[in-house]
Amino acid sequence: MRLWNAEVPGPLNCAFMAAAPGAAVATAAQPNASALAAVSLRGVAKHYGAVHAVDGVDLEVRRGEVFGLVGHNGAGKSTLFKMMLGLVKPSSGEILIHGAAVFGRGFRAVRRSIGYLPENVVLYDNLSGLETLRFFARLKGTPPGDCAAMLERVGLAHAGGRPVREYSKGMRQRLGFAQALLGSPQLLFLDEPTSGLDPEAIRAFYATLRQLRDSGVTTIITSHILAELQERVDRLAILCAGRVQALGSVQQLRDQMALPLRLEVHIAADAVAAVREALDALPLTDSRWLGPVLHARCPRPAKMAVLAMLGALGTQVLDFQLHEPSLEDVYFGFAA
Repeated sequence: MRLWNAEVPGPLNCAFMAAAPGAAVATAAQPNASALAAVSLRGVAKHYGAVHAVDGVDLEVRRGEVFGLVGHNGAGKSTLFKMMLGLVKPSSGEILIHGAAVFGRGFRAVRRSIGYLPENVVLYDNLSGLETLRFFARLKGTPPGDCAAMLERVGLAHAGGRPVREYSKGMRQRLGFAQALLGSPQLLFLDEPTSGLDPEAIRAFYATLRQLRDSGVTTIITSHILAELQERVDRLAILCAGRVQALGSVQQLRDQMALPLRLEVHIAADAVAAVREALDALPLTDSRWLGPVLHARCPRPAKMAVLAMLGALGTQVLDFQLHEPSLEDVYFGFAA
C-alpha cells in the first residue's frame, strides 16, 4: 500500500489549491537561466512597518527539481510561500511562475498547473474522502472520475467512503496530498508535508516526489526535519532574517562551509599505543580516545592523507567510519 502525507485545505484554502504559484532560485549570474526556471524571484521584499519579513530575495527554481526551503521560525519562509502563491503582494520585487508574473494577467492560466499542500488545513469532516476529492476536482476543473484512482494512488481506496472525521492525521495528510496532485500539476508547493507521518509513510511520500521529478514536475518543499531533506532535495535555500544565507546542493553547501568530517577509528587492543602515536601526527581536531576507539574531526583537505595513514596501518585498524557533515551541521554553520 502506498502511504502519503498532506492535509486537505478547507474553504479558505480553496483558491490556493487552484492557484498556487512557486518558489525561486538566483538568476543574476545566469543570464539564460530564466528560460529554464519554473519560478523566479527578483528583489522580492515584504515589509510590515519596521519588520522586514522578506528582505530582497533573488532566487530561481529550475524546472523539474526538488527544491528545499529551510530556516528557523520567523525566517520568512511562510511569507515567501504566500507571496509565491499569490496570496500576499510583495512590497517590492517581481515573482514569475513559468514566465508569468504572479499578479499579472497571464497568471490565471498558469494557476491550473500548480498544486499546493498547506501545513495546516481545514477539512469538511462530514464529507467522505472521495467526496472531498470531488469537491476539489470541481474547483480545479478536473474530471471527478479521476478521484477514485487518486485515492488508490495514495493508499486510501479502502477509506474513500468513510467520513473524514474518522481519518487519522496520517490519512488526512495523504488525502491532502491527493488533492494537491489533482489535475497533474507541473509545480507543487508542499509546506511541512510529512508532519505527523510514520517512517513508512514518509518513505513512500518521497518515493512519489522522485517519480514526479522524473516526469518533469517541479517541487518546492519546506520542512523543519532537515534529516529528511538531506538526501532528497536537488538544491535548497537557507533563509535567515528574511534573506537567503546560502543556496546550492547539500554537497555544495558543505564545501562552502568547509566543515570538518567526523572520524571514528577502532584500533586493535594490543596496538593502541603505536597507532595513537602515528595518528597524533595527523591534523585532526577534537580528538578523544575512548579505550581503543578514536573520535575526532578531520579537516576536509586532510581527508586523503588520513585515509592513506589508516590504510598503511593495516590490521592494526579494525574498522573506521568517516561521516560527512549533516544538513543540520551545515544549517547551523550558516545560521551562526
